[in-house]
Amino acid sequence: MGEIRSRKAAVVEEVRDRIANTEALVLTEYRGLDVPALAELREALRAVGGEYKVYKNTLVRLAVNELNLDLEEHLVGPTALAFVSEKPDGTKGDAAAVAKALSEFAKSNESLVVKGGLLEGNLLSADQIKALAKLPPREVLLAQIAGALAAPLQQLAGLLNALPQNMAYALKALLDQKASTEGTPEVEEAEEAEEVEEAEEAEEAEEAEEAEEVQEIEIEEATAEESEES
Repeated sequence: MGEIRSRKAAVVEEVRDRIANTEALVLTEYRGLDVPALAELREALRAVGGEYKVYKNTLVRLAVNELNLDLEEHLVGPTALAFVSEKPDGTKGDAAAVAKALSEFAKSNESLVVKGGLLEGNLLSADQIKALAKLPPREVLLAQIAGALAAPLQQLAGLLNALPQNMAYALKALLDQKASTEGTPEVEEAEEAEEVEEAEEAEEAEEAEEAEEVQEIEIEEATAEESEES
């Protein structure tokens, strides 16, 4: 009995440490997947830096409770955990790539169901994981960040101020938003309004200068008349 408890405690510790140290975690239901299908899924995930592990729900529940993570609703039925790990070449895996591998596999294997997960410690719904799967690879995101660095300083400051924990994904969302709004009637109207406002301010400044010049001329004329009278 003591040996069984010790093994269970070791598994709980392993799961807890893996969840605490992974970039992302996806919980899935694999009911109906046979051994060859599971092997295929594991290989697809391994290629992009993911790892697919099956643990008892009771032990995973203990681990997530120790981490104060609200994942218990997903720990029902046959559940497997997909972690972001390392690629075969030793480089770091990518959360978006792991989510995409799961999504692609699920298209031809309806038995695989994505339940939810974590990204940088933040809870994700199944729909959010599907959205994550649509993001481009890390290398493309880094290229987009480089493009953002070439933007005007004011725009760059806005991007940096809006960064949450995961910089790459936040920048992707902001870049998408920028691309979708450029050239729209709302943006064009805002730009026109700004130009009109600047023109009005310039005109007011010119009128003020003219009024000042007129006042100076009047003062000079008045001074000249007083000098002639005296």
